[in-house]
Amino acid sequence: MEGYQADMTEAEGSAERQYTTRRDQARVTLEALDRRSALLANLRTFAFVAFLVLLGLVIFDKLPRVALLGSFGSLAAYVVLAVVHARVIGQESREKVRKSLNERGLERLGGGWHKFPEKGAAHLPDGHLYATDLDLLGQGSLFQRLDDTGTKAGEAQLARWLLTAAPTASEVRERQGAVKELLHQLDFRQALVIEARLAGQDKADPSRFIAWTEAPSFLGSIRWAWVVAHLFPVFTLGAGLSAAFFDTSALPFWIGTAIQLGVVRLTQTPINRMWTALTSGDQGFVRFEETFAAIDRQTFTHPRLVALKAGVQGGGPTVSERLAKFARLMGFAELKNSGQMHPVINVLTLWDLHVLFRVEAWRAEHGRGVRGWFDALAQLEALSAFAGYAFERPDDVFPEVLDDGFVLEARGLGHPLLDKPVRNDVTLSGPGQALIITGSNMSGKTTLMRTMGLSTVMALAGLPVTASAFRVGRTQVLTSMRVKDSLERGVSYFYAEVQRIKLLLDTSRANPNACLFLLDELFMGTNAKERTLASKHLLRELLSLGAAGAVTTHDLALCELEQELTGKTRNVHFRDLIVEGEMTFDYTLRPGIVTTTNALEVLRRAGVVVTS
Repeated sequence: MEGYQADMTEAEGSAERQYTTRRDQARVTLEALDRRSALLANLRTFAFVAFLVLLGLVIFDKLPRVALLGSFGSLAAYVVLAVVHARVIGQESREKVRKSLNERGLERLGGGWHKFPEKGAAHLPDGHLYATDLDLLGQGSLFQRLDDTGTKAGEAQLARWLLTAAPTASEVRERQGAVKELLHQLDFRQALVIEARLAGQDKADPSRFIAWTEAPSFLGSIRWAWVVAHLFPVFTLGAGLSAAFFDTSALPFWIGTAIQLGVVRLTQTPINRMWTALTSGDQGFVRFEETFAAIDRQTFTHPRLVALKAGVQGGGPTVSERLAKFARLMGFAELKNSGQMHPVINVLTLWDLHVLFRVEAWRAEHGRGVRGWFDALAQLEALSAFAGYAFERPDDVFPEVLDDGFVLEARGLGHPLLDKPVRNDVTLSGPGQALIITGSNMSGKTTLMRTMGLSTVMALAGLPVTASAFRVGRTQVLTSMRVKDSLERGVSYFYAEVQRIKLLLDTSRANPNACLFLLDELFMGTNAKERTLASKHLLRELLSLGAAGAVTTHDLALCELEQELTGKTRNVHFRDLIVEGEMTFDYTLRPGIVTTTNALEVLRRAGVVVTS
């Protein structure tokens, strides 16, 4: 059994050191940019005041007309300073996000990730086979620990990979290879998130933009207006200039203007419909050219990453160049938001038709590729989130994942979401095997099962796991740990558990020899005798289907299966210790059946004294 360890080189240093250095560099840069921004703001004010003063002095004959050169020179200086200042403000925004990302990395390393707002609960489907029991999504979840994506599409991709195992072992190995390469590319991983975050205050959602690019044409019913828009304004404006400078009749100008006003009225409905769809779908995606430019600049060697980069490039111009062109078109189209200027300019030039027909041409040329661009970006984001996890946990290993045959073998296995987990060796060497775990309350039984399940899910997603070695076959994880009754549905705890068990059995029948079951305290909603009979029957049924796994129990009668099903089940246990009157746990898995209980001691320490 082998595992690839995500070692860091000495030159790169630890994640904590790199995050600290980058955070401090961002702080220094922000201070310098803040001083520069203040200086530019003052210079802009001075230049604008100089423009107004010089202009006023010329108007009131206090200075000769030649001073207009100084006035307009000051105005030009103001414009240049405004452009430079805008760039500095953009750099400040970028450094603020960079500082935040590195502070966030330090918080993850220090255990502060539990307060991150991104929990992924919205992606959790009802009745999922294991997500709730294994803390995949929600408060204190693996998703909360992992998520460092910049778009809603990347977030959704990350959740999908956690909720659904990779279809093949080769797919897992591809993801692992990509993660290993991205692991050392901290600059790229942070650039990807920084540029995405700058595109919107919240995570930008590309779904509406994609829907717009894939929708039918809004201008198909007014294609005739394209010719009109290119001919009539030339005639109308030419007639107006002729009347102004050559004393010709103004009648052609007014006739042309009237016709163009009619064209504006006739095309108003489809134009407004397209504008509404465009502005609701745009939502900042014109600014995503920098995100894709970060991908353009990066060199990859792993085939999966090379393919994803190709997916956002294709032939011809890069995606960043295509989105930059779209941004320019949107800049022209936004004249429509100018309430006073737009009606006049639109009637005289048919501005909306000119611009929106060009936007429509952009969509016709590039629209079919947009979904692929953002799908590739989402995968890069998810892989980068995986790589960030591996970067921060250099002692974890990438598991060996097998396509055929059930196996789960782990050495030094610890729970990935605990700061200092106690590690145990766990082996299920083939289908139809089970661990029956006994132990006192709070001794670690359920935590071990969650460790087994969560590590398997992570392995099948392409993540490293907290172990010294880990080998697993492709398997369907099944859990029954946090069964809840439902007052609204009129479902008791026992019936809710029965429904859950039926789902697990049906899944095991559909996937013989390929399921990992993890069952916590079976049938607690019924009496001891029936609980034992039902639990034994369920285990025999699961094992006969080739499912393998573990079950925790306080019912020592269930341990009799080790003799009844020779070679199929093994009894293991955790124990507690009373040291100088204090109850302690070592969370170490041992063979055999537990010989101590602590229920009365737990009650006593809670202030409930039970007497015989």
